[in-house]
Amino acid sequence: MDTIASLFSFITWPVSWVIVQFHKLYGAIFGPDTGWAWGLSIVSLVVLIRICLIPLFVKQIKSTRNMQALQPKMKAIQERYKSDKQRQSEEMMKLYKETGTNPLSSCLPILAQSPFFFALYHVLSNIASGKVIGVIDQPLLESARKAHIFGAPLASKFTDSAAEVAALDASLTSVRIVTAVMIIMMSASQFFTQRQLMMKNVDLSVKTPYMQQQKMLMYIFPVIFAVMGINFPVGVLVYWLTTNVWTMGQQMYVINQNPTPGSKAQDSYLQRLLKSVTQHGEIRSRRHKAVVKAIVAKGSDRNENERRFIGGLAKAGFAAQADGTVVKSDAAVAEAEGTAAPKRQQPKRQSKAQRQSGGHQAKSDDETVEETAEESAGEAARDTEPKTSLEKKPETPAKGGPQGGRSRANSGGSRQRKGQQRPKHPSSKK
Repeated sequence: MDTIASLFSFITWPVSWVIVQFHKLYGAIFGPDTGWAWGLSIVSLVVLIRICLIPLFVKQIKSTRNMQALQPKMKAIQERYKSDKQRQSEEMMKLYKETGTNPLSSCLPILAQSPFFFALYHVLSNIASGKVIGVIDQPLLESARKAHIFGAPLASKFTDSAAEVAALDASLTSVRIVTAVMIIMMSASQFFTQRQLMMKNVDLSVKTPYMQQQKMLMYIFPVIFAVMGINFPVGVLVYWLTTNVWTMGQQMYVINQNPTPGSKAQDSYLQRLLKSVTQHGEIRSRRHKAVVKAIVAKGSDRNENERRFIGGLAKAGFAAQADGTVVKSDAAVAEAEGTAAPKRQQPKRQSKAQRQSGGHQAKSDDETVEETAEESAGEAARDTEPKTSLEKKPETPAKGGPQGGRSRANSGGSRQRKGQQRPKHPSSKK
């Protein structure tokens, strides 16, 4: 670790200068030799660095989302060119270029703050060994060696021997308890940050290898930090713990205010927005209008969360507009509740057997309705004798038989009327 830290010795002067400036401020409040003055100086160094890295953090968020959106296309390329690795790499680079995605952007914040981390480690190591470094002169060196955080010196480590700890005017038990607690907190904050990203801010509708990779990192990173943490001085543990807490809070804010489409965080965000619209009857903030405008512009490409949001607006009596606003709409309520006039449906096509059986049934129903109408109108009473099957379905009389004609007249009655016959063609013979 000392060898790696020495590679960043060029940045130890600005890091030590920033710490000394903050120490002057906090030393006037808590005393120059206290752990609060030096500890808060390190915390302020972290805050200053992370504020400067906010633009890189924004790029990281965009890059992470672009990578998530490209996972299905990347998987298709891998399947298509699985036997040609060179063509596969070319197609991947072409896809990155077309979409403006940089896979390394997700690592930019970590890479950017690594020099400051190693520079701080180099400064604290020199303080532990009693060497002047950067702008920290001999009086400041003695003051930093006297500073303790909960009984542990800033320059002490978990692996230090009892003699090394005694040289810094502390006990080995206090140092190991404080460093162990800080290592656990550092690893736990790293795990919670990664878990928050995986469980809330990932599109769960798309199962890709990227999700499995992130899930592995969720467990690997905390273990790596725990193993490396036993070799970090207390001051570096303060630095890294503060960095993890800042990252966790920053990510929590981003997830709540700008979630990934299709994630659980987006569902919670849209439900909060729906509740606000229902209470106030309008969309107030410009950012919320931009969100609704983007959802309306998607049309049929909306995900499940966005469709649920539009449906919730309709049930509440609102309709989302193309400019991101909402208006009252009774038609939206009727459509959401299913009270709109039903559309006319075309009858299903039936087979020949179904049409024949349906025709006999329709004929029987028509006869029943006609009989009921005749009875209600006070027509002549019919014969009360039970009808035979021949009355419902008269048989076809034999040709030329006089009895057949009488049977037709008696059974058909007035219900069966012969329609108007088609006139014969003039050229036909009589």
